[in-house]
Amino acid sequence: MKMIDLRSDTVTRPTPGMLEAISSAKVGDDVYGDDPTVIAFEAKVASLFGKEAGLFTATGSIANQLGIRSLIKPGEELLADERAHVVRAELGAAAVLSGVTTRTFHSPKSRIDAHSAIALAHPNAGPYLVSTVAIAVENTHNFGGGVVQDIEAIEKLHQLATPLGIKLHLDGARIWNAHVATKVPFERYGACFETVSVCFSKGLGAPIGSMLLSTRERIEDARIWRKRFGGGMRQVGLLAAAADYGLTHHLGRLAKDHSNAKRIAEAISSIDSRLVDLDTVETNIVGIDLKSTRTNATDFAKKLNESGVLSGALGSHYLRLVTHGDLAATDIDEAIGVITHSLQSVL
Repeated sequence: MKMIDLRSDTVTRPTPGMLEAISSAKVGDDVYGDDPTVIAFEAKVASLFGKEAGLFTATGSIANQLGIRSLIKPGEELLADERAHVVRAELGAAAVLSGVTTRTFHSPKSRIDAHSAIALAHPNAGPYLVSTVAIAVENTHNFGGGVVQDIEAIEKLHQLATPLGIKLHLDGARIWNAHVATKVPFERYGACFETVSVCFSKGLGAPIGSMLLSTRERIEDARIWRKRFGGGMRQVGLLAAAADYGLTHHLGRLAKDHSNAKRIAEAISSIDSRLVDLDTVETNIVGIDLKSTRTNATDFAKKLNESGVLSGALGSHYLRLVTHGDLAATDIDEAIGVITHSLQSVL
């Protein structure tokens, strides 16, 4: 039986053109800093966001953690949305690896509210309380169903945080989707954040790869910590070439992923509007709320699996579907049929 994989956009496979880019890449030893493909690609992506330098990493999690580490000393505090990836899905890495403490704030529908974030902050707290040093923003918001953070809200947060000495980190794993959905320039996002992480192995389709962007000084320090964390890589130009190919050739196709997600969401909503919040389906993620049904996320994922659709159970009653470039129009049609029929059976 053919399986339609909607678990994540990380399941994409390299295209023929990407494989060709890998096979023809000029490489060196990146730990020694002499891989020409990596050097050129780091400079290219940093320039897109108006940053001085970039550091290629294996994963988005290590890019996030290097960014957090560069901003916050052990014993100091990071604030983030209560559903942020850096809080929920990186296994306490900020605390384990860097001694960073974390508190969270509520964002309605996972959309950043600058005043709520700043209200929780306690900068320069003195010798007896934990000082807030940085705030993380996720765009698009994974567990928020792929919502795009409003650029004016981000700029307001930056405006409020700067006089307090609070720095901002962008978890931009799907910033490419945000850009395609809104046309907001990458440099406008970059201007609001001291550190930015981006990922190439989701919608852009690279097999591996993320990057941290910041000042030259921060990136040089992060390079040391990357090695210390065990993240140094050798002839990694092979992977940088794949990521560069994805950024050059696959960025535009994200709009199709977004329209496919909207089609799925609208079909689900037509059955019962409680199942999905259409206002949050702005990019390539559809979150199904199963609280109104007679099933839970784990059991429903198994039910879909038996009918040829793979999905992600990310909470007791929250099921995630993610569209990506490996899906044909017929895959979307078949998936909609399986999902809607299965939902009707549990209402």
